[in-house]
Amino acid sequence: MKYENITRATFLRRPNRFIAEVMIDGKQETVHVKNTGRCKELLIPGCEVWLTEPGTPGRKTRYDLVAVRKSTGVLFNIDSQAPNKVVKEWLVTKDYDVVIPEYTYGASRIDFYMEKGDARYLMEVKGCTLEIEGMGYFPDAPTERGVKHLRELIKAKEAGFHAMLAFVIQMDGVLQVRPNMDTHPEFGDVWEEAGKAGVEILFLPCHVEPDRLEIETCIEKGALPG
Repeated sequence: MKYENITRATFLRRPNRFIAEVMIDGKQETVHVKNTGRCKELLIPGCEVWLTEPGTPGRKTRYDLVAVRKSTGVLFNIDSQAPNKVVKEWLVTKDYDVVIPEYTYGASRIDFYMEKGDARYLMEVKGCTLEIEGMGYFPDAPTERGVKHLRELIKAKEAGFHAMLAFVIQMDGVLQVRPNMDTHPEFGDVWEEAGKAGVEILFLPCHVEPDRLEIETCIEKGALPG
């Protein structure tokens, strides 16, 4: 997944979860943050960030903030729309007969429905932007929506689907993800429940550049976190 244009800036502050103040070539600018998570360990005053300029008419902000370099030097893509885009590109290379995004199942919209022969697949995609000592963690903020989606995947597995939870790891050097029990223990509990029910857990480590995100490999974790 590649951005059409990219601009380097310096992060100043984040007044709320939707916007940030940055400095571009000595000029202060208000930009849209394409991630409503906390990102507190990433968006630190003075850090290096990258912006895109969508050019959409009528926007309140000219730029979207999509990437940030952590104090460790590692570059993170924090665009919450990027995981689904990069997974769609990746799925096209996996010989499925059918790939349908935003598939309604039960009371939820699941990110992808696929078919291969007679087999039916449902995949929910989550982006991981939280790293602690070389391990990815999800979520970085409570996610009732994530709990709901996992429960739908459990039902889908019981109904005969191949049900998958895929984590797009939006940074280099991290290969796996663990549930963030401190932030949302219920999500971790339902993750374990899903694993026991046979929901497949996939980790998708990525390579990140300021203007792109690429899935490098797929690691199948099997049933349980830990």
